[in-house]
Amino acid sequence: MPRSRPGALRAARGTHAGRRPPAWARELPPVDRLPAAASAEVQWTAPGRHHPLGELLRRYRAFLRSPGSRLRPARAVCPAPLCALDDIAVVRDELADAYRALPPGARRALGRVLRFLDAEFRRRTMFDRDAAATDRSGSPRPWWHRRLYADE
Repeated sequence: MPRSRPGALRAARGTHAGRRPPAWARELPPVDRLPAAASAEVQWTAPGRHHPLGELLRRYRAFLRSPGSRLRPARAVCPAPLCALDDIAVVRDELADAYRALPPGARRALGRVLRFLDAEFRRRTMFDRDAAATDRSGSPRPWWHRRLYADE
């Protein structure tokens, strides 16, 4: 019987199942309040990401640190990828994509951080009942897209 190739075995068990990040990932600085092991997993899986997870979390926290009791997100003024991050809903979309792409241990650690930040976001922004509940394809929009914006 022929022997299975290592790549085929890794593909069968999943991308991150039973694998530890390499040493170089464990030596990098931690990512925004994540434990060392979770930070290493984030650094290891991050090369395919457009925006670093630490930068996205920094932008999310900066928005939540804005003065005032009620916050109103602002829409991005230009369609360029970096300008799009001026809209906090786009930042939260990127965080959700990163969350889904992480291995289980890092996903749990990021989930704890996001739960705290999301609770603060919900508390300090107002629900917009006039916002569209679905996107153009008909799939439901996440709750962070249904907040009252500054220009409305």
